[in-house]
Amino acid sequence: MENKSKEIKRKKVDWLLSQPIETQLELISHHMEICRLMINSIIEQEVSDYTGQRYSHDKPHNNRFCRWGFNPGSVKIGDQKIPVDVPRVFDKEENNNISLEYYEKLKELPHQDQQLMGSVLRGLSMRDYGEVVNQLQDSFGLSSSTISRSFIERSKEALEEFEARKLTSEEFVAIFMDGKCLAMQQMVIALGVTLTGRKIPLGVIQTTTENATSIKGLLKDLIERGLKFEDGLLFIIDGSKGMRKAIIETFGEKAVIQRCQWHKRENVVSYLNEEDQQYFRKKLQAAYREPKYEDAKEKLLSIHEELEVLNRSAANSLNEGLEETLTIHRLKMYKYFDRSFTTTNCIENLNSQLTKYIRKVKRWMSSDQRYRWVVLGIMEAEHRMRRVQNYKELGLLKDAIIKEINTKMGKQCAA
Repeated sequence: MENKSKEIKRKKVDWLLSQPIETQLELISHHMEICRLMINSIIEQEVSDYTGQRYSHDKPHNNRFCRWGFNPGSVKIGDQKIPVDVPRVFDKEENNNISLEYYEKLKELPHQDQQLMGSVLRGLSMRDYGEVVNQLQDSFGLSSSTISRSFIERSKEALEEFEARKLTSEEFVAIFMDGKCLAMQQMVIALGVTLTGRKIPLGVIQTTTENATSIKGLLKDLIERGLKFEDGLLFIIDGSKGMRKAIIETFGEKAVIQRCQWHKRENVVSYLNEEDQQYFRKKLQAAYREPKYEDAKEKLLSIHEELEVLNRSAANSLNEGLEETLTIHRLKMYKYFDRSFTTTNCIENLNSQLTKYIRKVKRWMSSDQRYRWVVLGIMEAEHRMRRVQNYKELGLLKDAIIKEINTKMGKQCAA
């Protein structure tokens, strides 16, 4: 962030709004940088009143004033001094630099207490830029006309980008989907992985994992926003029947499903007593760690036979969807993506970050509030996401998915 601070030292709010959403979010997480941008915008307004807009030929006051470089300065916000570059304005008639009234007012700001900073941060977190501006206005002692109303509106629009951003320019190989109880309600999140290994949150919906109709609505929205799936997509899910149904009904033969091995293992052992749980957990883990599809399946079938004798419910749990827990094995991609695509860990990590982000909210007032917090939490987490392991081999995974789809369609034609 230190380099970013140097870069934006003379930037203003309009610069922030023109940046990629990742940059906007990075700065939002550092409220002092937001204050710096607002300070620059306030000072620039006064400078423009004297000299006209930068690079404009329309000069007020008969071109009496001109820009004349910068002087180092600072404005105290809370307990911190924010360095700013203060523009010099030269008066050609008086042959000297003039004093900027707004900068002098900013330097004389009363001490801002922690409550003000907390209010600013809450406003940023909740995408309420109007409240942020109001808080800073009151602190700066400036009238509302000082701060452009277009900034408020455009800032709101910037954080709505998540809901509408196009997916046409990305080539996705896989999509993780998972349901999580966030803000006391079930939320289903979709996280895409591109051919270059980038993780991109795609969408979120307030519903249960068993509500196939609602999840189909989320998936259809992704398609309308440009999600390409002609070559097929790998879907990694926890085993929810409603989620699986929604995927199959939306993408048909173009969907290749990998069920989470961790969830399968835990579902199976949940039927057993504590002593047997430890034993079969190790056996199941060893089976899934076999790199070859045939060996892994043979071990799982052997475990199934053991469970048939011990606990039929556990045996039935293992048998249900067993083949889909071995999709990465069957595609011969286990050696590359055993850690990336055999479980829902990628999206579980995102859910964990979301839980930490929204737990500060003590009272949920509406679905809109819940959705805004979850979406902003997702966007906040996005720029910290690392590429998947062995991302350079994702081209091989894509080829394997295409081959799998062609094989399935060939069998259907033969039938």
